[in-house]
Amino acid sequence: MNKMTWSPVLLGTGVLIALMGLALGGGGIWLILLGGSWYYLLAGLGFLLTAYLLVTASPAALWVFALVVAGTLIWALWEVGLDWWPLGARGGVVFLLGLFLLTPWVRRALRAGPTDAAARDVPTRVSAFRGAGLPLSAILGLSLVAAVISWFTDYRTIEGTAPETRVQVPPDALGVPPGEWHAYGRTAYGQRYSPLNQITPANVGNLQVAWTYRTGDLRGQPGDPVETTFQVTPLKIGNRLFLCTPHQNVIALDATTGQQIWRYEPRVRGELALQHLTCRGVSYYPGPGVTAAAPAAPAAPQVAQAQPQSQPVPDLPVAATSSTQVAQDCTAKLFMPTADGRLIAINPENGAVCASFGGGTGQINLWRNMPNVKPGAYYSTSPPVVARGLIIVGGTVLDNVSTNEQSGVIRAFDVNTGALVWNWDSGNPDATTPIAPNETYVPNSPNSWSISSVDEELGMIYVPLGNQPPDQWGGNRSANVDRFSSSVVALDIATGQLRWVFQTVHHDLWDYDVPSQPSLINLTIGGQNVPALVQPTKQGELYVLDRRTGQPALPVTEKPAPQGAAQGDRTAPTQPVSALSYDPPPLKESDMWGATLFDQLACRIAFKQLRYEGRYTPPSLQGTLVYPGNFGVFNWGSIAVDPQRQIAFTTPTYLAFVSQLVPRQDDKTLYVQGKERPKGSLPALNENFGAPFAVKLYAFTSPLGIPCQAPPWGYVAAADLTNGNLIWKHKNGTTRDASPVPLPLPLGVPNLGGPIMTAGGVAFLSGTIDYYVRAYDVTNGRQLWEDRLPAGGQATPMTYTGEDGRQYLLVVAGGHGSLGTKAGDYVIAYALPK
Repeated sequence: MNKMTWSPVLLGTGVLIALMGLALGGGGIWLILLGGSWYYLLAGLGFLLTAYLLVTASPAALWVFALVVAGTLIWALWEVGLDWWPLGARGGVVFLLGLFLLTPWVRRALRAGPTDAAARDVPTRVSAFRGAGLPLSAILGLSLVAAVISWFTDYRTIEGTAPETRVQVPPDALGVPPGEWHAYGRTAYGQRYSPLNQITPANVGNLQVAWTYRTGDLRGQPGDPVETTFQVTPLKIGNRLFLCTPHQNVIALDATTGQQIWRYEPRVRGELALQHLTCRGVSYYPGPGVTAAAPAAPAAPQVAQAQPQSQPVPDLPVAATSSTQVAQDCTAKLFMPTADGRLIAINPENGAVCASFGGGTGQINLWRNMPNVKPGAYYSTSPPVVARGLIIVGGTVLDNVSTNEQSGVIRAFDVNTGALVWNWDSGNPDATTPIAPNETYVPNSPNSWSISSVDEELGMIYVPLGNQPPDQWGGNRSANVDRFSSSVVALDIATGQLRWVFQTVHHDLWDYDVPSQPSLINLTIGGQNVPALVQPTKQGELYVLDRRTGQPALPVTEKPAPQGAAQGDRTAPTQPVSALSYDPPPLKESDMWGATLFDQLACRIAFKQLRYEGRYTPPSLQGTLVYPGNFGVFNWGSIAVDPQRQIAFTTPTYLAFVSQLVPRQDDKTLYVQGKERPKGSLPALNENFGAPFAVKLYAFTSPLGIPCQAPPWGYVAAADLTNGNLIWKHKNGTTRDASPVPLPLPLGVPNLGGPIMTAGGVAFLSGTIDYYVRAYDVTNGRQLWEDRLPAGGQATPMTYTGEDGRQYLLVVAGGHGSLGTKAGDYVIAYALPK
């Protein structure tokens, strides 16, 4: 008897398919035990049988694998329909293996007749189009047809047309000239809307770089935290641009040429307990012609409250000057908050420190009256607000480090002298008269790290608030903390007294702090003119409120929320949902994704192991899936609103995160980082010293680092603010700069950095994780233009008019540490050709 001859091609292919089958079968059994899909086990068995038949050179291998391909196609269509990216992830590996099995190398090694060596040369070969090869060819053809159809099928895009102008708004509304940009959101209303109309959908494709300026300030200096970011939106006043860098240098540029006029370096002290190092912008006070601050009214009666004794205020550097920038009195002022806790007043004419501010020093110390003094643990990453002769300042505190952090107090200082006029502390909200020198503010009260908006006519400042640390456990929160956490509050500009509060999340356990600047806009709703406030949130709600009272202008409904908080904590029975909501549908096992069947299987197993009952599932010891995650559907970039069309241009992002509580036994061990905390070390993120739990927080990704939920992960969308309807919604951005191979797959990617809109009908955005600035038609959402950036564009653009009469688009490309986008120091101006 002749011995069997093994084919190297069949043996190698069989071993590879067998290994795949073992992975699918083993993972499939695990998934079934967790209550998941049976497909992976059945597919694994099909792979193993195919491998055996290949090794034995049996043409039946093609029949069996044809059944595997057919089963995969039916299963994939049943789960996701003709949706290309989920469909391709399910069938890609199977389809390619099927094609390989039909190659001549495999078919020639299969024997259609006897299987012994003596019959090896019998001229009966397996064909791709008859016999054993025909079923596999046919089902692969059907799979290809389904794939091609899916390329032209889009279940998520919304097509529509935005309304034209509904209300005429003067181009110099709020006193800002049309060609200028005086505040972070252009005006105190925070609309990120420009009345300029030189750039239109018809000509935006002709934009070209007019000039580029490099600051020379790059992350990577000693002591820089990971999240050292260039997020600035410059101001444009007269023919000058004013901006700040990550290390908080302040720079003035000629707006038409990009030439540097002056530069101020504040000498920020070292060895700071920093989690973030950034500057989103400076603030501007124009000087004479602005109403002076009214004297503070007597505070409302308050309950006597014991105050902790004041702690020593850290010595801070002297406000730096140079030989050409001597301290002097200033009419107009720029205000720059620093990472070591100062607020410095600078002359916009020459970059000199304003000596009359801060008792002759040009600065005030924001650590004064603060509890738990730790330089770097508290400062303003966002520009303060200037209104009615006051500079109003909030600040960020260390996130999830301990329960003994600084106060989230909001303070108003005289814009000329720096004297404290009022203070509003959410831990002691009724006492707004200036605190006594020997007292401190309430520790750990909810803070405001984002940007506020102002309506000077109504006399109110609107402040978005965060949480008391820690974010994921609230068993010890006071009544005031539970009242003000994750809310927007309206304060009286003159006195700091609370006018109203609207809470966006009750008893927040998900780090859904309010991250975005509120946008103020007058809307026509139900035939009535409503002075409105639009508040974007991390969980995807856009609350449209009457800014006079805080009452919803579009309906807000309280809906039941999942229960079952960790020991010692509780959950709110309901959560507010707006009529204008970008909240995605709850995730299902079939929403799990991956580049291949295998990492998709891993994501399904992980999904089934986590606790998940939809949005607001409480954090847990087993691990809770948080979706939308704390990265936020909307973050500090906020949205842009058009006061004439009464619509919003938005950039929703969808990423799931995992929140897992870890019981603490002491306040020294690092449960998250896995070692003991060295004395004097920088903050240990998510350790929550003083709380009963540390927390592990991480993005919900596959073993390949790809999000476990199916794309798109990022969109551009427009909404009608008068009725809450989405007008259009398109996926946005590519994977070019987020994958090992720079393939520009148009999946729709996350965005961090806000959009702007213009009266020319064009919106601009640079914040996607691929390095582009893009222009969109506001009417229908169609992308009109893009240009490649030299680094990540995680800042909000702005637009202005130069001395040459041209409309400029200004983009900052500096990257973002936490996102891993490329660092840079670029300020780039675009304009139409002369």
